[in-house]
This record gives sequence, structure tokens and C-alpha cells, in this order.
Amino acid sequence: MQFDSTQLSHDQYLGLYYNLLKPRLIENKMLVLLRQGKISKWFSGIGQEAISVGVCAALHEDEYILPMHRNLGVFTTRNIPLHRLFAQWQGKASGFTKGRDRSFHFGTQDYKIIGMISHLGPQLGVADGIALAHKNRNEAKVTAVFTGEGATSEGDFHEALNIAAVWDLPVIFCIENNGYGLSTPTMEQFRCEHLANKGVGYGIESHIIDGNNIVEVFEKVGELAEEMRKNPRPVLLEFKTFRRRGHEEASGTKYVPQELIDAWKEKDPIKNFEDFLLAENILSPEEKSRLTNEINKEIKEALSLANAEEAIESSIEIELADVYRTHDPLTIEASAKKREMRFIDAISDGLRQGMQRYPDMVIMGQDIAEYGGVFKITEGFVEEFGKDRVRNTPICESAVVSTAMGLSINGTKSVVEFQFADFVSTGFNPIVNYLAKVHYRWNEPADVVLRMPCGAGVGAGPFHSQTNEAWFTKTPGLKVIYPAFPSDAKGLLLSALDDPNPVVFFEHKALYRSIREEVPVNEYTIPIGKANLLHEGTKIGIITYGAGVHWALEVIHQFADSSIAVLDLRSLSPLDYEAIISLVKATGKILLLQEDTMFGGIISDISAFIAQECFEFLDAPISRVASLETPVPFASNLEKQFLPKDRLVSEVEKLLKY
Repeated sequence: MQFDSTQLSHDQYLGLYYNLLKPRLIENKMLVLLRQGKISKWFSGIGQEAISVGVCAALHEDEYILPMHRNLGVFTTRNIPLHRLFAQWQGKASGFTKGRDRSFHFGTQDYKIIGMISHLGPQLGVADGIALAHKNRNEAKVTAVFTGEGATSEGDFHEALNIAAVWDLPVIFCIENNGYGLSTPTMEQFRCEHLANKGVGYGIESHIIDGNNIVEVFEKVGELAEEMRKNPRPVLLEFKTFRRRGHEEASGTKYVPQELIDAWKEKDPIKNFEDFLLAENILSPEEKSRLTNEINKEIKEALSLANAEEAIESSIEIELADVYRTHDPLTIEASAKKREMRFIDAISDGLRQGMQRYPDMVIMGQDIAEYGGVFKITEGFVEEFGKDRVRNTPICESAVVSTAMGLSINGTKSVVEFQFADFVSTGFNPIVNYLAKVHYRWNEPADVVLRMPCGAGVGAGPFHSQTNEAWFTKTPGLKVIYPAFPSDAKGLLLSALDDPNPVVFFEHKALYRSIREEVPVNEYTIPIGKANLLHEGTKIGIITYGAGVHWALEVIHQFADSSIAVLDLRSLSPLDYEAIISLVKATGKILLLQEDTMFGGIISDISAFIAQECFEFLDAPISRVASLETPVPFASNLEKQFLPKDRLVSEVEKLLKY
């Protein structure tokens, strides 16, 4: 290895050495503690330290880095207090996740480090979002994100590279090619000679770097970062290195030929650099000893602090309270001035007023810019707000959701429009595993609204007609809204935009142009989590939402003398349990209606809640009405048979007679 440089000063050489030595000494101690059973798991980065340290040292301290579980050098180079790292690994309170996540699965805004989740791929898209926020604010900053050679096979990797390329985002994609994805060698993972070649297909500049040479890493990354701050663009870097220990310590290395381990041991990034510094009289044996003792003393003192800390304690109340970010909701009363709007117009109006209120907010989705979206909700938005804020996306839902998460991390609200709610399946992972859990894990809000045109009744068939709210009401950390009227849609959308938590906002396509109403023209809010009693009654209470509300209102007119109440839930998570209980007490008979298929739908949970909490107030079995247990069919007569509307009358009659 060649470490000579005309650019590095004596102090810079020593600084790089210190930053290399520190994670190695910490790792040596952690391996001892692991064998003693004092920590539960360890992912070793021994032999790969030059990548983490070199990249981190080359960036400015206020530039974000998104490391993996083998990048201890990022955390130590950013000078995170060691006792907090040790407490994190022990699940103590002074760590970063209140004992809720382990090892490097955390982020910290104080040090501009955003840790990974176990699904690996989403953090690449998160880096895109962070970089996009910088670019939109004209801030000359880069973002670095790490991944391993194994994760380059994930779809999220390719989607994130494509978005970064199309949008010229200043992201440094760092691939640590260490030879094995757990036990699978690279020859069984990809056929290209170099992973850097993958950048070519996306029009991305790429480089191969000796990942064991700290000087090469530091200088090349520093040079590229400086260029990218002036000329924003993504760069793909493949760092050639090797993992000398197991994927994690329990895995071992029996699957690796011993001669390969021995060969890479000779390329150790610290030993080789140290030998160079000693030979060049940049580092003296005395200085080496002093630095080693200094770091070991710091490790010992930090461990003592972490070990002395009591095991973390919590309560049910605390755990539940931390699922969502608390905030003071924006409260704006509706004006008396109104005009008639279709459901679709109310959504568009609310979205436009949200863009005006939040001047940095970004809307992303397929065909939403000049075309205005397939439903024309964002028609004219480009002319008013510009293409930086109204962004057509490639067809890559997963990375778009991750990009929205990155925008939120970097202080920018965003709205993602799914062309159809059905397509959310290709973006499911970052919604339920990143957005939903991020606040509970490390106190970071996901300030994202996901708009979901949904529902049957328009002859769109199995892939454009689902109402899949149950996929998300099951997931703690998400808020789910499903309005039935234009005025509710606008007011709830504006509340969703204000809310710092991730909101999944369902919009029934069949209502878009069929439902009209007088809607306040001003900006106003409706509280999330409050149901609306549309019709009072004493004999039966119908609880429903979305298109089901309109079916219920049609039916009660057929039973005008029967005193049937209708409760529009509007918000599915959180639910208005008080309104449900009040309706049960007022009527004694409950019919639950949803467009979704029966099994696993939200009305099943509401039914269980009523049976458990309101049993003594019931005068009849709880009735449930839902769509058939089939995919949504295309032909109109089949779709009509599939939907529950025509079965609603008979269920009401049955319940009245009970």
C-alpha cells in the first residue's frame, strides 16, 4: 500500500491513525465482553476500519452519514461519547433507543448519523431524501450512505441509485465489498466483475477504491465530496476489502478458506498504516503507546459508566406514548364562506393550501407534475410551486417512500401519491418497518403523508380496486385516515400535513367525482381520531367509513321509521372508541360495515372491542357486512356481487327483527 501524500500534514496523518486505532481497540474489548456474555451480539468490522474512518473524516461534521452495522469507525470519528455507545449496546437508558433497538440500529441528529434497519436497502433511499432536502434549499452538502455487496442485489439499491441519478442528488453510495454476504461468496451473488460497474447502467460516475488504504479512501472521498458540493450528482464507490471475522460472531468463519483470511490479514489497514508512519518518523513508538493507553483508558472509564447504570425500566404508559410524536395540532376553524366541491376538488384544494402553508413541502409521485396525476389532483401545481417541489418519480415506490423518510429527517415535509393504493405493496417495507417504527426506536418523527386512491365500484379489476387499509391499521406507529365527504377530506388532509407522524390517507376513487358538497374555501382542520355521528337513532347503529358511509345513508332511507344511527369513523387509527361506546349504549344493536373483505379487516377488531367492553349494552349479536373473500373482479355484475352494498339491506332487516 502506498500512503505517501503531498496533501496530508503531519497532524492529519496522526489524526487518521488515531481514528483508525480507536474502533479497533473498542472492538477488541467488545469481543472479550461478548465471550463473557456481557453484550448480546457483535458485528465485527476488523479489517474494514479504513472505509468508515476515511469517509467520515473526509466529510464535514454537519453532513449526514448513514452507516451499517460494521461501521463503528463512523460513530467514533464523529466523537459520540463512548459511554453512550456502550449503554446502547447494553440496552441502557443513556443509549440512543431507550433499550428498544440494538447495536447500530439508531440515529442521532446531534451527530448527523442515521443508522440502519435490518432490511438494509431502505437507507439508500433515505440518503436520497436527505440529499434532496439539501439540494432544494441550495445547501452545498453531500450525504454518504453505506451498504454491503450483498444488499446491492436488493431492489432498493437499484431504485435509490436511479432516483439519485435522475434527480442529480449529491449522494456518495459506499459499497463495502468484503467478499461475503453472511456465508455467500460474491461469485454466488453477482456476475459483474466489479460492483462499481452497476453505476454505469444508471449513468452514475463510479470508482473502485482500496478499502484498506486509509489515505486513498480519505483523499478520494474528500476530492469527490468537494466537487459534488459545487456540482451536485451521485457517485458510486466500491471499496475492496475483506471481512476477517464472522457476519456476526456466532456465525464463525469456517466457510472461508484459511489462506484467504491469512492473505487479507497481511493487508490489515491499521498495521500497514502504522508501519508507514513509524518508518517515516511521523509516529514514534512512544506516541503509539501514549495513544493506545489514552484510548484504552477512555474505553475503561466509559464502560464503567455504562456498567454502573441500572437496567432500563419503563411502563406501559411510557411505551405507548412513544409510538407517536406528540405535537400541538394546528387548529383552524372552517369559514362560513363555502363553495361546492367534488371530493377530488376538496383533496386538491387542501393539498394546494398545504403547499402554501409549508413552503418547503415536496409532493412526489408518478405523473403528478405536468400531467397532474392520473386523477388530475395536482393539475396546475407545477406552474404554482415548481418542479423542485412537485416531482415526477420513476416507478419505484419503495425508494420513493424511503426518500420521503430522508426528507423528514432533514426537516422537510413530504406527500407521496401512490397512483393506486394497490401499488403500495411495492413500497410496503419502508412504510411498516421504517416510517412506522422510527419514532419509537430513536425519537425521530416521520413527517410523511401517503395518499392512497383506493376502492372498487369503477370496474378497474383486481389490481386497481383494493381497499387495503387493514395492511396498515395493524401496524403501530402509522395513522390511517379514510374520509367519506369532501369537507372531511380537505380538513383531515390539512391535519395530516400538520401531523409529524406518518399518515396513510385513503381516498376512494368512486367518490372522487360522484360526491359533491359545500366545502369551506379557507384552510381549516378536522381533528384526527374523531368519528362523526351522521344520523342519530335508537334501534340500530351502523359503524362504517369510506364508501360504506354512503351505502349506509342510502339504506336508512329505506327504513325511515326504524331509527337507525350512522357513525362515520373517518379515522381508523387512532379510532374514536368513545364514539363507538356511545353508539352501542344508544342503540344496543350494532352493524359493522366495510368494503374490504371480511377476514382480518378492521371491523373484526371493532367487533371484538365491542364484545369485550360493551357486552352488557348489547341486545343482539354484532353483525358484520363486508365484501366477498375473493380478489376484486372486473366485470360489473361480478363486482356488484363482490361488494357488500346489496347485502346490507337484508342484514339490517335481520338485526331489526332480532
